[in-house]
Order: sequence, then structure tokens, then C-alpha cells
Amino acid sequence: MKKYILGFAALLAVSAAQAQELSSADGLLYAQDNVTGTARFRAMSGAFGALGGDLSAIGVNPAGSAIFNSSLVGFSLTSYNSRNKANYFGSSNSDNYNSFDVNQAGGAFVFDNYNPDSKWKKFAIAVNYDNVNNFDNDYHINGTNPTNSVDSYFLGYANGGSMSGFAADQTYLGYQAFVINETGNNAVPYASNVPAGGNYYQDFLMETRGYNGKASVNASAQYGERWFFGLNVNAHFSDYSKWASFYESNNNDPAAGLQWVEFNNEVRTFGSGVSLQAGTIVKVAAGLRAGVAYETPTWLWLNDDLLQSISYSDATNGSGRFSLPVTEYETYKLRTPGKWTGSLAYIFGTHGLISVDYSIKDYSNMHYGSTSSGDNFYADLNQEIKNTMDVASTLRLGAEVRAAKWSFRGGYRYEQSPYKDDAAMGDLTGFSGGLGYNFGRTRLDLAYSYWERDFQQRFFATGLTDPSEVTSRNHNVTASLTFEFK
Repeated sequence: MKKYILGFAALLAVSAAQAQELSSADGLLYAQDNVTGTARFRAMSGAFGALGGDLSAIGVNPAGSAIFNSSLVGFSLTSYNSRNKANYFGSSNSDNYNSFDVNQAGGAFVFDNYNPDSKWKKFAIAVNYDNVNNFDNDYHINGTNPTNSVDSYFLGYANGGSMSGFAADQTYLGYQAFVINETGNNAVPYASNVPAGGNYYQDFLMETRGYNGKASVNASAQYGERWFFGLNVNAHFSDYSKWASFYESNNNDPAAGLQWVEFNNEVRTFGSGVSLQAGTIVKVAAGLRAGVAYETPTWLWLNDDLLQSISYSDATNGSGRFSLPVTEYETYKLRTPGKWTGSLAYIFGTHGLISVDYSIKDYSNMHYGSTSSGDNFYADLNQEIKNTMDVASTLRLGAEVRAAKWSFRGGYRYEQSPYKDDAAMGDLTGFSGGLGYNFGRTRLDLAYSYWERDFQQRFFATGLTDPSEVTSRNHNVTASLTFEFK
């Protein structure tokens, strides 16, 4: 009977390229953006919508480059530390990962208008790159599941009515590893080979790496003494990889059935996209500024590569390992939601400032589409997004105090959960601080930022979906060097 499955598996390379396992959580990798950028921007938790005057500020409000009085270039380096603590059926485990990269680089060029009859005072052109999301994380989750085994994952596909594409791959792997066996019953063709009795020890390791970057080409202008306008054309680049290893064992019957299984999945998602931004800043009164900005949805074209393997030990059939060749899925589309941002800031002359940004984004507007089969291909997934996702707001506060050539900064950040059910992902809270020194035409800035969030991590999107409770804490240190010139 195994030979029958092996013969059928020859068809997988044709069919599997048409479908893969995606979830609403996958879309959040690209729909959510973190506070990244220059050290000054990070130290004030990104509250720059009404301030401008920073290369990363144009990512919040494109009018911000018109605030510059001189041209400049700059870059930033960041050290990332992520710490994830997981609880699974009473067992706790922690893991952490450190990484380092050049997370920001760009320049702005300011052109004064010397025509005394024109109300357009100056123009600015800027180009800036920000790593808007760093995907470097490690997770280690283990514990004893009292009732559910990994067999439910494979049976869900094997008895799900579809014997093509991704479902066929999972059926093949589960069958070859003796997780499931044929029944001879067409109504329920497969049954579990895992000994009954519960108390399945499960161990899950996951490593994620990569980035979601945004390169902005910006144009802005100052009109009169009070108004600033700006526009961005954004190119998005992403490269994300995930390696996940799931292990399960049991001692229910040492003489029969599956004794242990290890199931490995390696996924790489890469692609690019485009979005637009427009914004304005107005000087309402002496020292008081207001800003409003809109970022369109981001239209992304993504590609997935998947490599799967499975190892096992069966009481009757011994041990073994099977793998599938790398599957390259067809390009698919993802539209992330747009975002509105309103901002206020008050500047105390040369002594300092305070600033607040409020943003709103409707995550239920995330939408997947096929490049060849139409949007109906992802109809179930898009309906899941509408059923589970919600409108979320973000509040960012920032302050700066200046003393001679020194600047001292602090910030606070609060972001609501994108889910209707906060248990799936909780609210995010964070704070930041930093300092800077102005050498004249050169400025050095340092920042520390921290944020934490609780969320549920599931081993699989279907079948074995018992969640582990994870608390993620992130510590980042950023240094920026900026050079001004006329």
C-alpha cells in the first residue's frame, strides 16, 4: 500500500504549486510596522507626525522633509535583542536571539526659492530606507498535551476531501511516517496510528529571520510661513524565512504504534510591493503644530518556497526519514490596510518639545489574491480575516529637552491588538529614551527602545491548534550619524 502512495506522490510537484497553508497571522508580518529608523526617531517612540525634521519622520508624514533648513545625509545601526517566554500546559521555556544591521540610511536635499513674489518658500527631495520590521526571533515551546496529538494535523488533511496540492503532501508525509494508516473505508480513509491514552510530550523549536524594508522617494514643499505638504512613493522589499521543528513522543504502548515523530518545515517568503503616502503639517500658532497623513494600502507580490521532512520511530516498522523536494509556489498577492495618522506637537523655542501621534488601521481589510486563479482562490482565508481582525489604533508620545549642544529624549508607545479576540494577540506597550550631541554640521544620536506583547503561538494552523501563551520582549539599541551641508 505504501507503493500506491509513493506513486501518487509523483503528482505532487504539479499540484502542490497551486496551494499552500496561509493564515491571517502571516499577513500581519507585512501589515504591522514597528518603530524603527533613526536614533532620534526611536528615542521619541516615532511621534514625529507634526514635527518632521528627521529622515525617518517622512515615513509618518511626508511633509516632514520640508521642515529641514539644510540638506543632510545619515545612517543608523541597530542591535536587536528578542526574548520570548512561552507557557504550554504548565511548562515554561524561554529563548532569545541577538542580531545587528544597518536599519536606516538616507538623505534630504533642500532648495530655497529666492523668488520674492512666490509663496512657495522652499522645496525638498528626500530618499530614505527604513527596515520597518525585523523578523529575527527564536522560540522554544515544550510541554505535555493531555489530549491532542499531531495525528489530528495529518488526519485533517487526509480525511478533508482533497487529495491534491498541499493536502496531498501532508497526507503523504503522515502516511509514510506511520502517523496515520489507511482504513479501507472510503468515507474515512485514514485513521491514527498514535497509541491512545493522551499525555503526548511535544517540543517545538522555531527560528525566524529576515526583514520588511521600505524605501521612500519623497517630495515636499513649504507654502507661506505656516503650511508644509509632502508626498511619498514607497517601494517595499521583504525576505522572511521560518524554520520550525515539531517533536512528539508518548509512552502509551511501547509494543505498538508510533513512538515518536519529528516534523520539520522550512519556509521562505520573499517579494516586493508599492504604496503611496501624502501628508501636511501646519503651524497653528506660535510653537503649536498639527499634522495629518494618509498611507495607502500596500500592494505586495509574494513568493513562497517550502521544504518539508519527517522522521519517525514505529514499534512495528522501525525508524526512518522522508522528505519532499522544495516546492516553489506561484506568486500571490497581499493587500495590507491603509493608515491615517493625526499629530500634534508643541515646540518650546530652543529648549525642547512634546509630540503626540494617533494612528488608526483596519486590519480586517487585509486581502489575499491569486495572480492566476482570481481572488476567489483565497475566499476562505479572506473571510477568516474579516471574521477575526479588527480596527486598531496606535498612540505615540515623545519629548525632547535641549541643553546647549545636548538633547535628551523619551517616548511611550501603545498599540491595540489587531484581533477582535485579544487572547490571540494582546496590546503592545513600549517606552524609549536617548540622547544626542550636535557637533555643528555633524550630529551623533543614541537610543534605547523596549516593547512587549503577549500572543498565542500555535504549532499548526489546523488540527493540532492548542495554543501556547508567549510573552515577547524586545530590547533595541540604535546609533545614528547625520551630516548636514548646504
